[in-house]
This record gives sequence, structure tokens and C-alpha cells, in this order.
Amino acid sequence: MRVTKVIKAEQLKLLEEHYFDAKPALEYNNDFELLVAVVLSAQCTDERVNIVTKRLFPKLNTPAAMLSIGVTKLETLIKDCGLYKSKAKNLIATCQILIEKYGGELPRTIDELIELPGVGRKTANVVVSVLWGIPAIAVDTHVFRVSNRLKLGIAKTPEEMELKLQKAIPREDWAAAHHWLIYHGRRVCKARKPLCDTCFLNHLCPSAGKV
Repeated sequence: MRVTKVIKAEQLKLLEEHYFDAKPALEYNNDFELLVAVVLSAQCTDERVNIVTKRLFPKLNTPAAMLSIGVTKLETLIKDCGLYKSKAKNLIATCQILIEKYGGELPRTIDELIELPGVGRKTANVVVSVLWGIPAIAVDTHVFRVSNRLKLGIAKTPEEMELKLQKAIPREDWAAAHHWLIYHGRRVCKARKPLCDTCFLNHLCPSAGKV
């Protein structure tokens, strides 16, 4: 199947219809908490992150509060989140920068965010799109997998996929489409056993039944 612009538009239309209420699964109450949650979500499920942040955020929901406990203490609090040593080190370093350079607030541009330790382009895209409605496409494992299978974008790296999706998806839908693709990856287009037989996109998907 050759995936034309018309087919891509139909794919996006159906994704929107099925996941119109899609929203972030990470739980947070302020800007800093979202940044921390997304950093913790690297190679960790959102469900696990929410368990960790439930004990973390009641007292450590500002850069100053988190910085005050230091790396070692933070490691113990996020130990069940995976990669906890590097995450703790990066978060403490980020807190220091946020206080010294930004007055304890989050910078509002992607370029500034990715300069923070442990904050990659995916994390920065999530933050700006969710918090401030800035058009951005965050390419996580679900977005990358589903987009390649649908041929919505064909890429070998998340960075390349982001550029492909920016061309395939109308700018005003970038942030929402990120969530549509995540939901589809979690519920239907799973990594090991995609549910192609019951997928509402199987007639528009060149990978249907071939994975």
C-alpha cells in the first residue's frame, strides 16, 4: 500500500475520532512536577512514575525543596523508577540551574529546556505542548512505532521522525496527535502483538497483519 497524503489525513481523522479525549497519563500539579515526571518516565511506565511521584511531590514539588535533599536522598526516593542514579543526579543539577538562572521557574523555550541535565527533545516537547500549548510533537517509543507502521512518517531515529511528522500533521494538531498515537500504541498497536484484526486503521495501514 502506498500511503498518500489523502490516506495520512484519513488515518489522522480516525485517530482523532477514537482518541479525542486523550490526555497525559502522568499526574502533576505544577510546571515543575510535570518536568520531573517526564524525566522520571524515561525507560519507565507512566503507572510506575505516578506511584513514585505520589510520595515525592507532597514535599518536593519545587526546585528549592528538591535541591535541599541532595542526590543521595533523592536516589532512595526514586529507586524503583529505573536509571535512578542518573535521574537523581540530573534532577538535582536541573534544580540548581532553575534556581540560579530562572528564579525557580521553568524556561519556556525548547532550546532552553534541552540545556537542562537529563532533558532531551522529547521531554522538552512534552513540557511546552502540555503546559503552554506550544505546537510540538514529542516522539516516544509508542509514537515512533505507530508512525513507522502506519507510514505516517518513516524514520530511523526519534529526531528524524519528529521532522517527518511535522510535515505529515497539521501544525495545530501536533500536540494532540502526540497523545492520539500514544493511546493507539498502548491500546491497539502494541510492540509485540499488535491487534491488527480489530484495529480501526487496518484498512489504511500498510503493516496490518505483517508485524
